[in-house]
Amino acid sequence: MTALRDVLLLGASAVAGMVGSAGGTASLISYPALLAVGFPPLAANVTNSIAFVGAWPGCALASRPELRDQGPRLRRWAPIVVAGSALGAGLLLATPARAFDRAVPFLLAFAALALLFQPQVSAWLARHPAVGTHRFLLPAGLIAVSAYDGYWGAGAGVMTLALLMITTGQGLAGSNALKNMILGIADLTCCAVFLACWRVDWAAVAPMAAGFLIGGMIGPTLTRRLPANVLRIIAALAGLGLAIHLWIGS
Repeated sequence: MTALRDVLLLGASAVAGMVGSAGGTASLISYPALLAVGFPPLAANVTNSIAFVGAWPGCALASRPELRDQGPRLRRWAPIVVAGSALGAGLLLATPARAFDRAVPFLLAFAALALLFQPQVSAWLARHPAVGTHRFLLPAGLIAVSAYDGYWGAGAGVMTLALLMITTGQGLAGSNALKNMILGIADLTCCAVFLACWRVDWAAVAPMAAGFLIGGMIGPTLTRRLPANVLRIIAALAGLGLAIHLWIGS
């Protein structure tokens, strides 16, 4: 049973890492996989957040062309992202498990809809650049999305991608590469909070982190070469279905 669980978590997180690093919502795949093998919602969210750190190195390696000369921006944004993510992670740990269970269906539905309509949002943003007109939107947006990522995470990638395309004027591939690095900083931060305050199931984290690493290395290449595909729609519809199922059962 343990070997089967490891294979399921490895496969689900590899697909999730691919979807997430290509601009989608990874947790709509990896989080239900944790529920399927018996994790309660709060533990599944914490385990998923810690394992997702594994996607960061793969994304960084695969996105080197887009990340060239982006170091100063990331260093400037990092303190904002760290503060927001720590706030979100602290809020999660302070939330009673039952309250989080009730919120999960709505968070899942929001993330699924964000993923489902991501191409339309990206296309609209590409046609309506707004560089230089949102002086305070970027820092405020980074605080908000990193806090959301620390608390829940699913859908944070789509929101961060939209924020960057609005405020930086970069194309999809460049914004997606920056988004992956920003979420990596946020995930490292909330991971540190969880490690200090939570008993981590490393037997589940290990195969998921390996899967995220593999998927994270593949996703940016897909972003360069492929349009949004059936996988995104399937993941979004599966997320909506799971949200409805959890809402009915709560």
